[in-house]
Amino acid sequence: MFQSIEMLSIMRLPGMKQELLRQIELPAMDALSFEERMDMIVAAEWNGRLDRKLARLLKDAKLKDRNARLEDIDFRPQRNIRKEDIARLSSLEWIRKGRNLLITGKTGTGKTFLACAFGNAACRDGKTVRSYKTHRLLTELSISISVGSYRKLLDELKKPDLLILEDFGMSPINPDACRNLLEVIDDRHEFKSILITAQLPVSEWHNILQDKTAADAIMDRILSTAIRLEPKGPSLRSIDSEGK
Repeated sequence: MFQSIEMLSIMRLPGMKQELLRQIELPAMDALSFEERMDMIVAAEWNGRLDRKLARLLKDAKLKDRNARLEDIDFRPQRNIRKEDIARLSSLEWIRKGRNLLITGKTGTGKTFLACAFGNAACRDGKTVRSYKTHRLLTELSISISVGSYRKLLDELKKPDLLILEDFGMSPINPDACRNLLEVIDDRHEFKSILITAQLPVSEWHNILQDKTAADAIMDRILSTAIRLEPKGPSLRSIDSEGK
């Protein structure tokens, strides 16, 4: 038996190893058949791998709130979030089809929570996710040009099933940054999904893009497959503090 435990370690099967050790230490296991015990050992390894994969996906996603879940969304009427919309979006079919999701609203209305909740759901579904503050990503793209890693970064940004861009349009986006953003969006257009959060309504996005030719192309690609959510109401931060 101890040789089997050692072999499980060598074969990197920690779930099976731990479950076997647990069964050895629990005399009541003798009452179960070999098949039942073997099912439990295999299930432990399977579940362990799923847990490790999810942990890895969540770590790579870099979500601001890794614990945000669709199940915890606040549906108070003043928030303008319909249960039927979230129910449909929870299937993640929009990600499988490469559609975009735009979440706009005033500060404190829960845009980041919604974005993270969809990112979390995507990870739990086995999908790859990456989250960026928009201005930080644009800075990274600019720096990558000067250090010769621009194409590598663009290739990396193609890969995730869901790319989350938070706080879009917090300040005007200069012409060079517009063209870099267009490269990212164009590479993913109708192929991989982008989720964007912004305080500005979509109708004002074109104005903060300073290269108007690139702006036309960016808006065309973003909006052509877009689904929109517009949470409203008083700041959730104020509501939470009042309830304490």
